[in-house]
Amino acid sequence: MSEGTLFERAMGDRFASLAPALQRFHRLSGRHELHGVVETDPPTSTLGRALAWCLGSPRRSASGAIRFELDAAPGVETWTRHFPGRTMRSSLRLVDGRVVERMGPARLAFALDAIDGGLRLQLQAMRFLGIPCPAWLRPRIVAEETGDGRRLRFRVEAAVPGLGRVVGYRGDLVVHHETPA
Repeated sequence: MSEGTLFERAMGDRFASLAPALQRFHRLSGRHELHGVVETDPPTSTLGRALAWCLGSPRRSASGAIRFELDAAPGVETWTRHFPGRTMRSSLRLVDGRVVERMGPARLAFALDAIDGGLRLQLQAMRFLGIPCPAWLRPRIVAEETGDGRRLRFRVEAAVPGLGRVVGYRGDLVVHHETPA
């Protein structure tokens, strides 16, 4: 599939099996602002907090509103998440069939799976400060999206061997914009 958004190209025919709210979200192009609610969990160690600081991810427990800014161009998407008390920005590109997310000094390569209408991102490779991360040190990441009606629900957690949880948040966004199929 040479046309379509980044996620449509990454998933090919499997994109059609995603819940309608996920399809609407991942078909958005241009600049959009979405709102919802989020709960964040703190890192579980001092080194985990330092790594969270490097990545720009939340370092404290919080619950409240989230503002999500999406800037989706054909070759790259920029995601800016405004958590309570913290802003985290990342950019996503399609490289060799995988979605590569650049977040601070980390580059994470994900394969995408459609499961029961939901989306699961599976970490395949990682670089930190440009250095490949060996598999035994690679974080265990849960990154899932589900949807119903106009709501996209998300859950993200990353734990590094020996450091514990570095990133943890979950919540939902309201997806207002309809886009053509």
